[in-house]
Order: sequence, then C-alpha cells, then structure tokens
Amino acid sequence: MERGGENSVPGTVHGQVVQAGSVGEVHYHQRTPEPVIPHQLPPAPKLFTSRRRELAVLDGWLANDEAMVAVVSGPGGVGKTSLALRWLHTTRSRFPDGQLYVDLGAHSSEGPITPETALEWFLLALGVQAADIPPGLSRRQAMFRTVTAERSVSVLLDNAVSAAQVRPLLPTSPRSAVVVTSRWRLSGLAADGARFVDVESFDVESSLELLARAVGPRVASEPDAARELAELCGGLPIALSVVGARLSTRPRRTLSKEVGSLQSGRLAGLTLEDGISVEAVFDLSYVELPPRHARAYRLCALHPGASFGIDAAAAAVGEPVSEVEPVLAGLVEKNLLTEVGDERFRFHDLLRLHARQQAEWDSAAQRNAASRRVVEWYLDRLVGADLALRPTRHRVGPRFHGGVAPLESPRAALAWLDDERVNVREACRLAADQAWDDLTWQFCEAMWGYFLHTRHYDDWFALHELGVPAAVRTGNRAAEAKLRAQLAYTYSGLRQFSEAEREGLRALEIAEQDGDRQGMAVALTELGGVLQGVGELENALERLSRARAIRRDIGPRRAEALCGRRVGEVLAELGRDDEAGAELAAAAETMADLGDHVGQARCLVSVGVIHLRRKRPAQALSHLESALDVLRRVGSPFYEAETLALLGEAAEGIGDLPVARNHYAQALGLFAAAGNPKATTMKARLAALGEP
Repeated sequence: MERGGENSVPGTVHGQVVQAGSVGEVHYHQRTPEPVIPHQLPPAPKLFTSRRRELAVLDGWLANDEAMVAVVSGPGGVGKTSLALRWLHTTRSRFPDGQLYVDLGAHSSEGPITPETALEWFLLALGVQAADIPPGLSRRQAMFRTVTAERSVSVLLDNAVSAAQVRPLLPTSPRSAVVVTSRWRLSGLAADGARFVDVESFDVESSLELLARAVGPRVASEPDAARELAELCGGLPIALSVVGARLSTRPRRTLSKEVGSLQSGRLAGLTLEDGISVEAVFDLSYVELPPRHARAYRLCALHPGASFGIDAAAAAVGEPVSEVEPVLAGLVEKNLLTEVGDERFRFHDLLRLHARQQAEWDSAAQRNAASRRVVEWYLDRLVGADLALRPTRHRVGPRFHGGVAPLESPRAALAWLDDERVNVREACRLAADQAWDDLTWQFCEAMWGYFLHTRHYDDWFALHELGVPAAVRTGNRAAEAKLRAQLAYTYSGLRQFSEAEREGLRALEIAEQDGDRQGMAVALTELGGVLQGVGELENALERLSRARAIRRDIGPRRAEALCGRRVGEVLAELGRDDEAGAELAAAAETMADLGDHVGQARCLVSVGVIHLRRKRPAQALSHLESALDVLRRVGSPFYEAETLALLGEAAEGIGDLPVARNHYAQALGLFAAAGNPKATTMKARLAALGEP
C-alpha cells in the first residue's frame, strides 16, 4: 500500500463496498424502471342501461384517430359518470398506456380539487417520483404534457367545476382521450377542441329496462305499476336506482305499494337508508347558485306549464328580459334547466318539484305575485293574438281596451297560439285555482279567434267550465252572456243542439234584461245557427235577420257582414239562390274592404257549397280553390280542412277520384291533428273511394 492511502467508509452502508486506490473512469449502469401503467378507473356500472346514442357518438369521435376531449354534461343524477365509465372500460384496449381518473370535487364539502393537486396525483400515477414533481401549476402542466406526449392514455375528469380547472389536465398525445363529466356545460372548452354530449333522462322503456335489471320479474308481473314508477322517477337514473335498490331488498313489496309511497312524498321517497337521495343531489347544485340564479330557479318553477319562453320567465322573475337572459343561461349551464328551443326552456320533472319545494321558503305573497305576473303576461299576449286574428270584433274584456298591441300578423298570432296553447290553458286553470275570477273569464273571450281557426273542442269546454262560473261570481253579466253565446256556437258545431239552445237562450235573456244590444245580437246569431242546424230554416232566418238589423244600427261592420253571410247560407238552403248569392257577394265585399281575408274566403266557400248542392262541381271548384289559397296563406287549419273536404266532394263530382282522395287525406290530417270529430267523416269518405 502506498503511503498516504487509507481504507475507511464513514456513515452506514448497506451492501458490499468496493475500494480502489486509483480509478480512471467509472460507469454506472442503472436499470431503467419499467413504465408505470395506471389503471385508476372505478368499476364499470353493473346496471348500465340504454345510452346507445351517446355511446355511438363517443365511438365516432374516437374513430377520428386524433386527441379527443368529450364533455359529458347533464343534471345531477342523470348518469353522466356511469356513461363515461361504461365507454372508457369498453375502449380500454385502445389505450395501452393506462387510464387516469380523478374526482375533481365540484360538489365536495371540502371544495373542488385544484389543477395543481390533480396533476401531482397524475404524475405520481405515471411513475414520476414525488421528489421530481415541481411546484406550481405551469411547471407541473409542462411535465404532464412531456410525460404523456408519447403515451396512449385515457383520462376521466369526473365532476368538473370549470373549463379553467380542466384545461391544465389535458394530455397532448394524439392517441389520448379525455372524458369530462360535469353538471355544467363547460362551453369554454370548445376552444380546446372539446365536443359535447348532453345526457338526458331515460324514456319510459329505458327506465323499465333499468328497473327490471334491479328487481327482476316483478316489473313484468306489474307492468302498469312499473310504468307509473318509471314516470314518477322522471326517467332519472339515480331515482330509478334508489327505487330499484329499495325494492331489491324487499322482495315481497309490490310495485303498486311503492307507487303509493312515492305519490305521497315524491322526492322524500327517493331516499335510501345510507343517505343516498335524489333530493341531496339537487340540493348540492342549488346551494351553489348565486342569489339571483337561485331566485329565478324557484320562481320559474311556478310557471303553470312544462316549458316556457324567456318572456314568461321574465314575467315570473319580475325583471326585464335582458337581465333574465344571462340568469337562465347560467341555469342551463349548470344543467338545472334545459333549453328545448330558441329561448325556450323546461325543467326536468323532479328538478321542477325540487325548485317548487325551495320556493316554499319564499313568502306566500312572493309566490302569488310571481304566479299572477305570469298569468297576466299570458292573458295580455293572448289578447294581442286575438286582436291580430279578429281586429274589429266587439269585446267586453277590459284588457282589450287597455292598450295591448296586436301581434304583427294573423299568421304570427296563430303560430304563437300553437306553441303556447297548453300554457294558456294551464294559466287559465292557475287563475281559477287562485280565485282570480277577473282574469279567468277573460281567457275564454280572448281564445275565441284561435278556437275558430283550430276547433280544439276539449280545451274550449275546459276553459268555459272555469270561465262561466268566474264571470258569474264577478257579477259581470255582459261577460257571462258573451261566454254562453260562445258555448252555444260550439255546441252547434258538434250538433248538440239542445245544449246550444240552452246556452243561447240564457245569453239572450241576460242581454235583454240588461238592455245590452251587442249581447242580444250575438245571442240571436247563435240561436239562428241552432235553428238552422235542426232544419227550422224560416225561424233561423228570422233570428239572423233580427241580429243583422241590430248590427246595422250599432255595428261593427264586420259583424253585420258575418250576419249577412249566415243569412245567405240559410237562403241557399231554402232554395232562394239569387237572394243567397246577393247576400254572400255583399258580405264578401265588406270583408274585403275591412281586410278580413278569412271572412272573405268563407264567403267564397259558401258560394262553392251552393254550387255543390245544385250539382255544379266544376263551378264550385273555382270558388273553393280561391278560398283555399287564402286560408293557406293565413294559416287557418280548421277552415282549410273544411275547404279541402268540400274540394274532395267537387273532385268526386267531376270524376277525378285521385284528386278527391288527396283532398280528403289532407282534410283528415288537419281534423285529426286538432282532435276534431270530422276526422271520422273523412275516414269514411276515403274508405268509400277504396284503394287507389
């Protein structure tokens, strides 16, 4: 050993020690660790059902062979995570370098997970040593991108709260796929190439399939009760799962018994003993809302119909549309409200129930004020629509004289009424339930123009069952007479002449007692229609002539022309064709002067009927075709259907059976769409013509 050499090893050593006096070069040959392949996904759901459309969409995006980011959004409990897990487990072989998972904690009591923390967990899962993970978001994000750049991984970012939370967690590999679940839309991720899947509630059949998987043959043995359970759960998978779990532990409990329990306390009944409940899921979303959003959530749920437009929502909240619009957008973003059309929204059934329960914390005065604002908004809009359809008609309702502007055109009015018919009906029912009699009867008068164009008889009778008693309670006899006269017309149209006469005579009695000449003219006109319907033509002519005399004295001109048309129709039935033609021509001229194109077209139809009765189908065709052209331009489905039926008769009369068949088929479609009993007549005529 050379002088100055020393053999010593300070510290603790585990293993062998090699000492050398002089070493030229040292080569370290460390074994590279095997790549870590994480498999972090929770188990796939055992009772997964349906979602074929959503799975196919995700498959299609994956087939593009590029980095994929999919945002799966929907309300709480709709099955977003189940869908994501099912798809990611199914496609696991496409990502050999692993599957990453993190619950980002959007609804956690501790608050959401920060991107820095999530990146630390991901890097550790991918084999990076804790000591090598840098501090700070930007440096961790850079390392994550580097580590995943050449890897084929799938990532589930569950319960995300924002695009900013998600964005740093997106790998850069073109062979990666990221699925984000959130109750929010996270539309900001579109800038990162994300695509979006909206998860909706199950339909009834899918709901029944999920129930059957949970409780077995009891679904098949009690099909009606099972269907009702599915409907009570609103197609929401968490609700169905709660019911299924409860029933699976009680094999002797009938589905009918479960239905009864849910009906008596719907949200409260959707709870398991371990605390899993639908209500708790909704509560988590609700408590996170800003105050203005929470108020809109509560008050919009008081809307009487299932869906509503932005104007109705503004009425409920009591704020301008411009201020309510971003609030509704926020509720849509949070999947507490669904946008079902352009500026049109609806609640899921169970969310609506939850929102109404939250509204119970508002005072009764606040709730009633919101409901009344909505009812009055629908009534004012209805008045505007009726003014567009019948601008010169005499009305008794105060809102017709309060400055409400008519809608821009008859076609626009009919389109609005088609969209809002159910909501208008439900608004009237709400007014009746609240004993707002002054509003209830006005709905009936204001729906008159729409009824004439569509003949939705069920709605009409339902409204008048509410409106006539309301008018009586207010002591407004003119309103009562008006509504009873409207009922008389309706009963006559259904050939229920005894009921029509009863209502018409009561309307006439009220008007005569009060010296109400307008009311007398209306009642006499409808009683004339009753007598015409039962074949008492001379008496009908007398009543109609009396009504026309009053109209000539006090107006309006349109009402006088209307009486003239009906006088002409009775004269034609009496065989006095020349007089009938003169009456109809005069009525048509007045309607044209007033710009009432529908009234003019109906006069043309009446002339066509005269020609048909006199076996002159070719002459009838020209008048009926002209009328049909006008009615189609305006968009009047009932009068269009009546005219098509007459055109079918005319075509039969000239031997053109294919054209006749086409006209009858079109008329059948229009009558059937309105639930009109004349659809049966059209079916019979088509059957009589036989197959083409």
